[in-house]
Amino acid sequence: MAVLSAPSLTQYTQLSTPRKVAKKTVKDLFTPRSKFKTTCVNSHYKLVAKTSSGWRIRASQWTSVSTNPEKLSDGLSQGLESPLALAEIFDLNGNTLHLTDLWKDRKAVIGFARHFGCVLCRKRADVLASQKSQMDAAGVALVLIGPGNIEQAKAFADQTKFPGEIYADPNHTSFNALKFVSGVFTTFTPLAATKIIELYVEGYRQDWGLSFQKDTMNRGGWQQGGILVAGPGGDNILYLHKDKEAGDDPDIEDVMKACCT
Repeated sequence: MAVLSAPSLTQYTQLSTPRKVAKKTVKDLFTPRSKFKTTCVNSHYKLVAKTSSGWRIRASQWTSVSTNPEKLSDGLSQGLESPLALAEIFDLNGNTLHLTDLWKDRKAVIGFARHFGCVLCRKRADVLASQKSQMDAAGVALVLIGPGNIEQAKAFADQTKFPGEIYADPNHTSFNALKFVSGVFTTFTPLAATKIIELYVEGYRQDWGLSFQKDTMNRGGWQQGGILVAGPGGDNILYLHKDKEAGDDPDIEDVMKACCT
């Protein structure tokens, strides 16, 4: 018959003493990289709030939030600041600027058009323009960037009378830096077809001349855009909406909350 021996005092102590579990160190997505040493979650910041149209940082009542996250959304990954700073655009006079110059010393709402002939983009430009008085009151600049040449940008300005600043990006450097999607299957979708029909009923028209020019056709017109709110400060990204497909417009109220509240 087997004899059950009682555990020794040492064994008993090992069995009864709770094991210490090492606490995991969690990086605070809202803390600047310079502070990523051995920090835990900073209780002075609230989480990014996801809306139907993008992500938005919400600051707590007792502190200003740092808007230099390592990852704000799928399009703002670690190290994105460098591609953004290197992206070059052109004003209507042919002057070269870096993309981040647009919000280095101010806050800006920047709409990215699919191309300068796009009927969907003309509607987006009008929606943004309808909020310009509120942006002006808040000291926020209104900007539109299109993946085309300077002449196309000038034609768009003449046709739409867009009240904000317009820039050309013939090399798609800003679109690539923000990782906006592109492709046939993001362009020809039921949503896009439905919206185009609705816009034609409203009186909007595609400019087929601009649509079939070289700087649009060399990528097939498959580029999608989005809306960015940033600044002041080159790495101060407040809001980003990336169109999943043509006509994927964000809620304008989310844009305005990000820029003017």
